[in-house]
Amino acid sequence: MATKAQVSAGKAPTTFTGGMNAPLRGLSAVRLSVLTDETTSPERQRTANHEAAAALGIDLGDREAVDLGVSASKTTPFQRPELGAWLTERVHEFDALCFWRFDRAIRSMADMSGLVEWARTHRKMIVFAEGPGGRLVLDFRNGVDLITQLIIQVFAFAAEFEAQSIRERVTGAQAAMRLMPLRWRGSRPPYGYMPAELEGGGWTLTPDPEAVAVIERIIAALADGKTVSAIAEKLNTEDVPSPRDYWALKKGRETGGKTGGAKGESAQRDRFRWTPAVVTRILRNPNLLGWKMHNGAPVRDDKGAPVLLTNEPILTREEFDAVGALLDARSIDNRERKDTDALLLRVIHCDSCGSRMYLNKQARQKHPTYKCNAHGRGVRCDAPASVRGDWVDEYVEREFLRSVGGLRVTSSRVIPGYDPQPEIEATAAEYEAHMASEGTQTNPVTRKLWEKRRDALDARISELLGREATPERVVTEDTGRTYADTWEEADTTKRRAMLVDAGAHLSVKRGTRGGWRRLDESRVRFTVRANFYSDAALELAAIGEVEAAA
Repeated sequence: MATKAQVSAGKAPTTFTGGMNAPLRGLSAVRLSVLTDETTSPERQRTANHEAAAALGIDLGDREAVDLGVSASKTTPFQRPELGAWLTERVHEFDALCFWRFDRAIRSMADMSGLVEWARTHRKMIVFAEGPGGRLVLDFRNGVDLITQLIIQVFAFAAEFEAQSIRERVTGAQAAMRLMPLRWRGSRPPYGYMPAELEGGGWTLTPDPEAVAVIERIIAALADGKTVSAIAEKLNTEDVPSPRDYWALKKGRETGGKTGGAKGESAQRDRFRWTPAVVTRILRNPNLLGWKMHNGAPVRDDKGAPVLLTNEPILTREEFDAVGALLDARSIDNRERKDTDALLLRVIHCDSCGSRMYLNKQARQKHPTYKCNAHGRGVRCDAPASVRGDWVDEYVEREFLRSVGGLRVTSSRVIPGYDPQPEIEATAAEYEAHMASEGTQTNPVTRKLWEKRRDALDARISELLGREATPERVVTEDTGRTYADTWEEADTTKRRAMLVDAGAHLSVKRGTRGGWRRLDESRVRFTVRANFYSDAALELAAIGEVEAAA
């Protein structure tokens, strides 16, 4: 009696589903993990499948499932975009499933068991066009014997063993490449960089002009007082591709993809959006310094110095620290700012208790009002104040421009300094974590590696301690414009910043009942910082001296 699973070399199999001795309907399955791999190209797989099908009398027609850029180690046959649909939704449209080799179908014994159970349930034939023993045909139309099951499991074990060996080789190669200066292992680079070939072979990273322009724009907006939320919203409004979508477009692929939804679910998006977290993550990533990172920590050489991924970093250490300081400042403002439409936030205060007043907006309220927030802060106020918002906004605008509108506006430009302390603290934290693992080494080899990293981190800290800190400098320049000119063109956020910078302060007393039609100005008192005028005059005088000397 012939074995149910056999190396086919004789009479072509037949089926009776479409008539007496009608040829089997076949499905050609093509899979490729790496799109640039020519040795297992789709065309080579397709040719082998068609030759095997022709030899077995199987009609493939135009039935084909092509999954490119899909890993067999990470997906079962049922999870692949095209093949999965055939196996679940179009299972009655074919009788035989053709693969080029075993590893094109599965990479684990569990996946092979699932595929065999599917073939047994639906009475299908599975064909592997090539392999160690030649062409292999597994016919499950009439059951399968124990010998065939053993053969299947042996092949599945071999495929899983090979997949594990590949993972170990790739992991080892990537670990070695991480320690090579300027060498990039491939895959998606950090936002702001793009791959470039090295002389003599291999790849490195260089700044990507388009992405760097976006990063510079983000930093400029941050320096101009914008929050990361406002920056992300602006980028989305202008359809600037997010980092993931930008890389997809560079590779000629569609934007979007699967992302986390509700717990245990995923959602499909047409595009990925900029978010405050994405903006912050980019700006705080030491990749901007040209450092290689692994698992959130810098990759270090035997002297403890960060290994570089490029010889053209996007930011200097001084610039990177300055951006970090801006983010820290904006995060503080974000916690305080609860009603960003309010012109007088941080300016208007209750005269009775001194607490800040906040703009109160209610659905049926025609005119929002500023109200004392003492109760919400747990402070007692004997005479909590409230006042119509548009009245005091107009009053403050009038008084502010009357007081300072004619003054010239100066701009301050910060020239970053250098402080080794942040890197000292980060490296010290790595050292402390490393020292906590002392004594866990079980052999001389791992002990030597542990000591090597300990000594490297210690040497790096010593080097950093020997560096001198240089303070940042602030250069003041005359913009040639007055406060009135700037106020006229500014939005609410910038106008509020002008008021806060000038030390503007508005006190509001509790009002009396009555049908008031305008602001009772006896209730309010507006001031600006006492030395604001003298500071502005001194700055202009200093600028004049510099210009005269030039």
